[in-house]
Amino acid sequence: MHFLPDKIDDYVVKHSQKEPTILQELTRETWQKVLNPRMLSGAFQGRVLSMLSKLIQPKSVLEIGTYTGYSALSIAEGLHPQGTIHTIDKNEELFSLQEKYFEKSGYKNQIQQYVGNALAIIPTIEEKFDLVFIDADKSNYINYFHLIIDKMNAGGVILSDNVLWSGKVVEELDPKDIDTKVLLDYNKLLNADDRLETVLLPIRDGLTISRVK
Repeated sequence: MHFLPDKIDDYVVKHSQKEPTILQELTRETWQKVLNPRMLSGAFQGRVLSMLSKLIQPKSVLEIGTYTGYSALSIAEGLHPQGTIHTIDKNEELFSLQEKYFEKSGYKNQIQQYVGNALAIIPTIEEKFDLVFIDADKSNYINYFHLIIDKMNAGGVILSDNVLWSGKVVEELDPKDIDTKVLLDYNKLLNADDRLETVLLPIRDGLTISRVK
């Protein structure tokens, strides 16, 4: 979902850093072999994630929702040389494709893959995080937040994807639409929690940056 006019959106993409070759290859293979390829972060958002990671230079990263590994590799570009990315996805069928590109990238030794329920896995990771990227099932965004907030380092950043949800957040709510309902509550939570400084960016489907005070 793009919220800018197409000509402006195209201009923004053309005047932003070019997508690395390995991510172009991963995009092609995802579209060829994997269901729902639109779940990819995409070239522009990938460059945003890369830039934010380079500014933060995190030593410890948590990613909730690996998919085929595009966002993890984008974030890895700014990872501290001794840093680690813990990335979780429930779909075991994607593990080998993720691993293939992690190895190809040279970041394999810094990326820890997990398969399963993130709500169960997160409490087992005994680290505090400098950066967290949430891009998984929307119905659990609030649950993820409550699990990670006390595991954040001071000054750490929480990135939340799809927070505009194709514009549904400003439309009349369908009582049966649980995902939109949770996202509405989640967006309010981030903006109201006095432990955070939050800004919501209208990038693609919405990306929130929340800094832990």
